[in-house]
Amino acid sequence: DNKDIGAYCVSLSARTIVYKGMFLAYQVGAYYKDLKDPRFETALILVHQRFSTNTFPSWKLAHPYRMVAHNGEINTVRGNNNWMAARQASVDSELFGNNISKLWPISYEGQSDTACFDNALEFLFQGGYSLTHAMMMLIPEAWAGNKLMDADRKAFYEYHAALMEPWDGPAAVVFTDGRQIGATLDRNGLRPARYIVTDDDRVIMASEAGALPVPEEKIVQKWRLQPGRMLLIDLAKGRIVSDEEIKSE
Repeated sequence: DNKDIGAYCVSLSARTIVYKGMFLAYQVGAYYKDLKDPRFETALILVHQRFSTNTFPSWKLAHPYRMVAHNGEINTVRGNNNWMAARQASVDSELFGNNISKLWPISYEGQSDTACFDNALEFLFQGGYSLTHAMMMLIPEAWAGNKLMDADRKAFYEYHAALMEPWDGPAAVVFTDGRQIGATLDRNGLRPARYIVTDDDRVIMASEAGALPVPEEKIVQKWRLQPGRMLLIDLAKGRIVSDEEIKSE
């Protein structure tokens, strides 16, 4: 049983560092001194502050996780965990061989809903799916009966519906692998996610407008995520990738 061994691996990536804590926002920099070092530079920042709503507060359940931070509730999480457990028997790997069972469980009850989602996303991503592909599998658009959706995109969702059940919200999820950072709303679209683009190439997204003070004259674009849509910043390409471009690939 690998469910709870009394330790949580916060991050082992060469591209991202995860800082956790049961803090108020202003306390993070005082605790982690490197965040105030002027030599410390980064191209992306994913910040999350909230109080626990459906779990007891703990360090390991503080956001962000290894790949995501999340605003909302994943109301299907119990069924999602059961389905993830059921498909373990059909998973194999030439790299792991008989040791594949050491990865189980993929996700499990006793964590928060976001921790379970992070487990599932990391499993798909490390298994070879691209970050956006995995997110589209986990949080699909409302495709069934949608006459406005093109046939290829609908076929994508119909095919993957047989492989992965949706992790339904209401949820706004921000995700990153250190090379790309993006956000998506679930198909119900009941959580806000607003963003601006500035003339010095910053993209700032938050659950509320005005989360950071930015002079109006520096803003070149402002918009919000819509239900089922995705926003992606590709750091390697140095540009914003639209929902339409992501889903046409």
